[in-house]
Amino acid sequence: MARVVVVHGIGQEFLGPELMGRDVGPALRDGVRLAGGPRLEPEDVACAFYGHLFFEQGTRSLDVPPWDETDVDEGLESELLQAWWEQAARIDPEVLGPDAAASRGPVGFGASRLLLSERVRAALDALSSSRFFAKVSDRLLIFALKQVRRYMTEPELRRDAQARIAGEITEETRVLVAHSLGSVVAYEGLCAHPEWPVTDFVTLGSPLGMRSVIFDRLQPQPTNDVGSWPGGIARWTNMADRGDIVALAGQLAPRFGGQVQDAWVTNGMRMHDLLRYLTAPRTGRAVARGLEG
Repeated sequence: MARVVVVHGIGQEFLGPELMGRDVGPALRDGVRLAGGPRLEPEDVACAFYGHLFFEQGTRSLDVPPWDETDVDEGLESELLQAWWEQAARIDPEVLGPDAAASRGPVGFGASRLLLSERVRAALDALSSSRFFAKVSDRLLIFALKQVRRYMTEPELRRDAQARIAGEITEETRVLVAHSLGSVVAYEGLCAHPEWPVTDFVTLGSPLGMRSVIFDRLQPQPTNDVGSWPGGIARWTNMADRGDIVALAGQLAPRFGGQVQDAWVTNGMRMHDLLRYLTAPRTGRAVARGLEG
């Protein structure tokens, strides 16, 4: 019976709960151990897996479609791409921001009548020079945009993803650890199930505070610009690397109230990496606090 359930983020769609557990379980146990927390056994950690839901049934073995700039949709996908571009330019001197790019020609998203594909191409080219996205192909980056858009706009997929978390929660589960888009899935699951025995919520590289694309579309919707407290949890700890572009807002207390404990970690050149987040002693301390009551 798992005492800790880990929810993955984007980019795990070709794995599964057992394969994820091979790396995620030891990483989390290491983090707790480095923080001086209690010893965890393999059966104490479970992985809630929902990545396969982004593929049509029977096509999971296929590679990501050969998407390019013409496949990015107006609206949520282009807004998210714009936000990533702007954040990359703020934290990485190698990235030419939209305003600077516009000064060289009408290529920024603010160039109103340009074809969407031209604006997307400019963003993809700029992000390719960033430390964060340097090794991510255009097609994988576009796949990430589409995963976020689909989760936020497709009710059935949203329910199915949350159901994968519910399936791992047992009477002994006390800590829910969620990374990237998984933090959105886990947050909404907690809000929908206040009866879950989870006492501690730990978010890693979370985009929950991102206005418009994520925050304003949450279920339940924020009230008076403040997000709901997630279910019956006692503590919420949010970890972010300052170079993690996905964790664009960084701190979540301004969006969800002062009860959220925000903390910074350093993941080196793999700013958004789940395993780096899990082995951070600060993450370990947050998990240990939930296990110790």
